Amino acid sequence: MADRLIIFDTTLRDGEQSPGATMNLPEKIRMAEQLEKLGVDVIEAGFAASSPGDFESVNRIAATIKTATVASLARCNREDIFRAWQAVQVAAHPRLHVFLATSPLHMRHKLEKTPEQVLESIATEVSYAASLCPDVEFSAEDASRSEPDFLVRAFDTAMAAGASTLNIPDTVGYALPEEFAGLVRYIMERVRQDKKVIFSVHCHNDLGLATANSLAAVRAGARQVEGTVSGIGERAGNACIEEVTMTLRVREDYYNCLPGIVTEQIYPTCRMLSHIIGQPIPLNKPVSGDNAFAHEAGIHQDGVMKKRETYEIMSAEAIGRSSNLIVLGKHSGRSALRRKLEDMGYSLADRDVDVVFAAVKELADRKEEIFDEDVEALVLEKVYRVPDHYVLLGLQVQSGNASLQPTAAVSMEARGRRVQKAAFGAGPVDAAFNAVCSALKRRPKLESYLVNAVTGGMDALGEVTVRISENGLSAVGRGAHVDIIQASALAMVNALNRLTKKEEEER
Repeated sequence: MADRLIIFDTTLRDGEQSPGATMNLPEKIRMAEQLEKLGVDVIEAGFAASSPGDFESVNRIAATIKTATVASLARCNREDIFRAWQAVQVAAHPRLHVFLATSPLHMRHKLEKTPEQVLESIATEVSYAASLCPDVEFSAEDASRSEPDFLVRAFDTAMAAGASTLNIPDTVGYALPEEFAGLVRYIMERVRQDKKVIFSVHCHNDLGLATANSLAAVRAGARQVEGTVSGIGERAGNACIEEVTMTLRVREDYYNCLPGIVTEQIYPTCRMLSHIIGQPIPLNKPVSGDNAFAHEAGIHQDGVMKKRETYEIMSAEAIGRSSNLIVLGKHSGRSALRRKLEDMGYSLADRDVDVVFAAVKELADRKEEIFDEDVEALVLEKVYRVPDHYVLLGLQVQSGNASLQPTAAVSMEARGRRVQKAAFGAGPVDAAFNAVCSALKRRPKLESYLVNAVTGGMDALGEVTVRISENGLSAVGRGAHVDIIQASALAMVNALNRLTKKEEEER
């Protein structure tokens, strides 16, 4: 019987600290609901004391999630812990996650405390946290650069004060797998386990070893792994939840330890995160990248066709991917679409199904074959989006050369008012962007522009992601259409809607 591994997901806290990965409140709630569907055990919803916005998101997520534990991070001080408890106390299963640095470097230069003062803080504040919440986790920040014997004293103190989970973070991604496994064993052998405690690890990816270090720790006896979807996070990111999960599944013979992750929800979760933060999944990303199950070499293709296992150690279906065409088109009914959406993991209200149904019908007039990925792109584009202040009603673009400058004309609805504008540009996409911004009287800076084909083929649905900034705020927008210029304009409008929403929240 395999041991059970607890998956602690920090996508909404550490992951959101990744540059450009900021999420608004509806997006955080949607992501939390998907994480619960994925089967993670603990959702770290945020750092409640850091801002009123973070407090609200942690509180709303705590009130929404039914089965997973919801945690808030807190520094090892009374104010942070009380604020975190105020945010998570409404959860069905609340947790307080208290941390304090234990390395000589951090204690001397950041905390300006002696080791004895650090131990005193742990004893006092963890005890306070335990008086509020029955589930307390203590993390020794920068554990991998701490003195092992002092770590043991810190964990003994935290456990005696009421912590039931003891976390060993590789905060700066400094550790090596064999070395980290040795540290985990050393601590587990020496901490006075007067009661049952869970030993956890939280690894960063600065040297590309976060997943490897986490797995080495599991082998050494850790029974909670902290990580993020797609490995997003501070600097180079965190241990990747889907990589840890599938390694333990594929090599159960070696680890004999399994998480409760619903693996068929892995790819939909990665896609949802990608859509929300505007960062495409890299083609060669292990487990979830488009090339993870692609074969170009003839020898590989021949082997896979004869028996998949010759070159694939897991199936695409196991992580929720499918290469099957869906039989949907102009003559398909809503019930067929609803069934397909449910198979893909989407439970939509009737009005949202109607919206996607209309979009599928429109796409079927333009596209010969409709794939699951096309339907998913329409769901993300038409249903999961910021409420519109601005709507693109029509777009006409004329390209050109040296003697004829590209132009674009748009018809838009801006807060209920019809607006029409035309503009020139360096190219047709630039002209479309200029026309949209002119119509809305905005002048954002375009920071990035990415184009991705949702599926293969000449009639593939194009997906455009833009990142814009204006007046110190930034936003990501996405648009999907078989016409890439139309998709670009839709992405810009979506980004401006998100930017406007942020401006309203700042007031």
